[in-house]
Amino acid sequence: MRYENDRPIYLQVIEDISRRLIQGELALGEKLPSVREMAVQYQINPNTASRVYKEMESRGLCYTKRGMGTFITEDSGMIKMLQSEMAEDCLDTFLQGMQAIGIGLDEMIQLLRERYAKEEL
Repeated sequence: MRYENDRPIYLQVIEDISRRLIQGELALGEKLPSVREMAVQYQINPNTASRVYKEMESRGLCYTKRGMGTFITEDSGMIKMLQSEMAEDCLDTFLQGMQAIGIGLDEMIQLLRERYAKEEL
């Protein structure tokens, strides 16, 4: 994984795990790697990996069973909410970019329809 310099690494790792969860690469209730395994997997400091789990737990995305490890939440509603939040973030970025180049709502909708039609082929 490549990290962007302008954002904390732990947030970028959380976003990657969240994306994998939404796309079904990680299942509800699935056991996550240990802090050390995650540090190796993401090539990060173990303290950063620990921070990832603490932040995810505070957001309700995972839980820890003492002596057993850390697991993805089993709450499908939480995953749906995460998906909605990520969609909102994508839309914010998209809208800011379009407005910055002077594209209005009608033109945006037309461009989206055309692009979506191409993607379906």
